[in-house]
Amino acid sequence: MKIYNTKKGIIIQSENSFHLINDNWDDFINNDNLASKLNNLVASLKPIQNAEKIIENDLLVPMQSQELWASGVTYYNSKLGRQEESKDAGGGDYYERVYNADRPELFFKATVNRTVPSGGKVNIRKDSTWDVPEPELTLVITSSGKIIGYTIGNDMSSRSIEGENPLYLPQAKTYDACAGLGPCVYITDEVISDDSKISMKIIRNNEIVFEEAIKINQMKRKPKELVDYLYRECSFEYGSLLMTGTGIVPTTEFTLKSEDEIQISIDNIGTLINYVR
Repeated sequence: MKIYNTKKGIIIQSENSFHLINDNWDDFINNDNLASKLNNLVASLKPIQNAEKIIENDLLVPMQSQELWASGVTYYNSKLGRQEESKDAGGGDYYERVYNADRPELFFKATVNRTVPSGGKVNIRKDSTWDVPEPELTLVITSSGKIIGYTIGNDMSSRSIEGENPLYLPQAKTYDACAGLGPCVYITDEVISDDSKISMKIIRNNEIVFEEAIKINQMKRKPKELVDYLYRECSFEYGSLLMTGTGIVPTTEFTLKSEDEIQISIDNIGTLINYVR
């Protein structure tokens, strides 16, 4: 089952039927038993007919008071990419170490005001010369630490800044419109299948200039492991979202340009579409 956060309320999608409820997102999403609650709600609600129009015109990011965090170097391809970008600064060894360490790399990414929904415009920093989107499976987690669903994240990254010095990571990752999120949350009590595929396509002037895909079974760390570390000394009153890292790393020859269209798809969730300002 999928849920959408919109200006008109929360839309529940059950197969091909849609149901609208007027509820507070923070209270609604922070529920360890949300999957069961949705099944009961759908049985008691009447379907609405204009859901697709609401989703198209009034879609919000699937967060409100939650914090958005991210994981780094969870795929082998990411390790190689980070080593390449930072080799001149002498930082390549750090990415090798964190990839093999027990403790994962976790960092704060954004609040809701720096995050844009599907259809929205993400930003590239004016003081960066090499910028890429990072397509990521994103966990939706309650305040107790339970994963209750999944969404799609676009972790915009200024690789020229991070490559200059690994300590510049916060500047490379966190700025206005630094993340895309959505379009929905796929609610399930089941662990997402390792065979789920993440794919990304970048369109420029009506032509595909980048296209690649990877399965999440290439991720070195399990989602539960990442959540356990995030919640060790951090509490989240309204729950949190956690990007799980990327296995799709464009080469050094590629950088985003204004008006590029970024399409990120994950099996069972859907497609997140963002445009570059």
